[in-house]
Amino acid sequence: MEKNIKLINKEILSDNWYILNKVTYQAEKKDGKAVVHTREVYDRGNGATILLYNRERNTVILTKQFRLPTYLNGNKDGMLIETCAGLLDLDSPEDCIRRETEEETGFKIIEVTKIFEAYMSPGSVTELLYFFIASYTSEMKINDGGGLPEEEEHITVLEIPFPQAFAMIELGEIKDGKTIMLLQHLLINRIMTLNLLQN
Repeated sequence: MEKNIKLINKEILSDNWYILNKVTYQAEKKDGKAVVHTREVYDRGNGATILLYNRERNTVILTKQFRLPTYLNGNKDGMLIETCAGLLDLDSPEDCIRRETEEETGFKIIEVTKIFEAYMSPGSVTELLYFFIASYTSEMKINDGGGLPEEEEHITVLEIPFPQAFAMIELGEIKDGKTIMLLQHLLINRIMTLNLLQN
């Protein structure tokens, strides 16, 4: 276990998209000896994600879009099925996720429930992700979604039966970590069921 952390130097390696820093720090080991480490850390800000669900229909809303890093690491077409998500920028997590939900899915939601926070890739990325769920109805659909044209996201909105979405994890059709976590949360907390019809 390392303690008494002291930052020695931080150097920006790239700020082309977000910020890649080279960080040198000193830490004290269990035996009291000081050691110096150098790590690269990617800072893209914090984010929020949400899973929309409809108990009566036993369905969830997911999105599908091209993700270059997955394409570079074995995802044949680069398309990824995932929950709606976005960076906070200057918004609160709640305001961010309401905005992102409307932009990406076309649903205007008011009430959201925060369920937890998690670092998704703590070995190299600073991002803290805020997780939300919210119920939806067809009346909440105010546009087609798909993301903002200026951001060129080209998002496809999917309404999927919850049992099918859950099965897609085992089939390898859903490989996104945040999406798996939120689907499991709905099942573990008995918010949704794997039965075709909701109890």
